[in-house]
Amino acid sequence: MSDVTATLRLESADLALTNTVTRVQNAVVQPVVSAGTVPNLGAHLFTVQTVDFDQFEAALTDDHTISSFERVVDLRTEAVYRFQYSPEATVFSAGISEVNGISLDWTNRDAAWFVQVWVPSREALATLCEYATANEIEFALERVRDHTNLDSSEPDLTPNQREALLTALEMGYFEEPRVANLEDVAAELGVSQPAAGGLLRRGFKRLLVSTVAEGTGTVAGTESNWPVHQYENCGDLCDPREHITELQGESLAVSGEDEADNRTAIQTE
Repeated sequence: MSDVTATLRLESADLALTNTVTRVQNAVVQPVVSAGTVPNLGAHLFTVQTVDFDQFEAALTDDHTISSFERVVDLRTEAVYRFQYSPEATVFSAGISEVNGISLDWTNRDAAWFVQVWVPSREALATLCEYATANEIEFALERVRDHTNLDSSEPDLTPNQREALLTALEMGYFEEPRVANLEDVAAELGVSQPAAGGLLRRGFKRLLVSTVAEGTGTVAGTESNWPVHQYENCGDLCDPREHITELQGESLAVSGEDEADNRTAIQTE
């Protein structure tokens, strides 16, 4: 069982503050990290960046999702506001709390909210999609990454990559100076030198993605520029074992590596 970090795009006129940020498009609105947006607190703290706070507050006054507001900290181009939501407001953070998830980041772009969440399972992500549908929120899954459970340090390597890395390690390929060279490792594995080099290279990349580069989005082919997936009835997410994995750029790359590794094994048998 894996936990999941996902970036969601949410759109609904009834999501709290949506009307305000739509009218004041130069405003950047984000929850105060230490306060979060946990429902039932009675008030919600947000940082607001805008060039015109009068315009922003005029929009707040007309926003049907806000019953009251107060500017509690004023730093000229940035301020901290305390908001009271109206009964008409839809609060997506309530759905995140229901699945024992955590809001990692919120930001707005025009009428859309981009929400990065951590949830304990793929099933929880499917439940979030259902929550959005039930509350008439347009839900788009922009990015998703599965992780091994937080108490697991097992890297996600293919069997052939694991064998190649362990063999190279045991033979002293990584020592300085090297005890064994690539030709020695290839001979031990029973594959060609290019095949052995490919296994080691792909294995290294997988280790870096799952450890050093985790969550940075800086490794080509892992998180950047993934397609957006929208769901009207959450059908694709309700059976996440079959469908969410297909959306992971990393998992798609993994399947290609598995095929390459398998071809290497077949050619050398």
